[in-house]
Amino acid sequence: MPDPREMIADMYLQFAEELADASGEAIRPWFRRRLHVQRKGDGSPVTQADKSAEQAIRERIADRFPDHGVIGEEFGSERADAEWVWVIDPIDGTGAFVTGLPTFGTLIGLMHDGEPLLGVLDQPILNDRWCGVNYPGVVRRTTHNSHLVHTSSTTDLESSVGFATTPDMFEGKAQQAWTSLSSTFERVRYGADCYAYGLLASGFVDIVCEASLKSWDYLALIPIVMGAGGQMTDWEGQTLTLDSKDRVVAAATLKLHRAALERLVDADG
Repeated sequence: MPDPREMIADMYLQFAEELADASGEAIRPWFRRRLHVQRKGDGSPVTQADKSAEQAIRERIADRFPDHGVIGEEFGSERADAEWVWVIDPIDGTGAFVTGLPTFGTLIGLMHDGEPLLGVLDQPILNDRWCGVNYPGVVRRTTHNSHLVHTSSTTDLESSVGFATTPDMFEGKAQQAWTSLSSTFERVRYGADCYAYGLLASGFVDIVCEASLKSWDYLALIPIVMGAGGQMTDWEGQTLTLDSKDRVVAAATLKLHRAALERLVDADG
């Protein structure tokens, strides 16, 4: 008999992909067009493409699952205390989007009783899509364009390829901690936004370490990293939730993740 948890995960993942399809349809017409870029209260950019994509996602959730909660970057929270809550970043990497770089992505995550069940990272220009399932009692798995993927087997920092969106996201002690960690890497790269986590899940990147994030920046990525065999927590090694601080570290293996945490904690105090 089919495991009902598998059936639930598959049903919601199929719907999440439908949401990603709708988001991509809303985003593609705006890519590499002259856009009016607004600045929100925190200084981050937003465009009509961000708003159109999130609206398209919200409308479909409300139509299909009206009792579900939604937390989105552009339009705030609805029923955030519901059993099932969707967490949306319509364009993670708006800065890349407005400069014509195809390294942004739509992030769609689903929380069940506060735990990340599944996540989708969709890059609608390159047609790259990572889907991850991290449901208790269900085999973890991550796919890239429907093919199973796995993180690398790297276990030492000195052999690692490490990513962060920008060095400017680290301030004060966080900057010292990032410098301490990144100085051990074989290679350090910047500028991939959420796309770096997909590359980590596919085995091309070993570590992604970031700060100054919001919940919609990372919650959808947890099932993708974990489902591919990696590890992802805050800088203290704690499970990431809606209430977590703004710092995350994802690594290809548990041993590599532990080594990264040690460097971060030693430098950050």
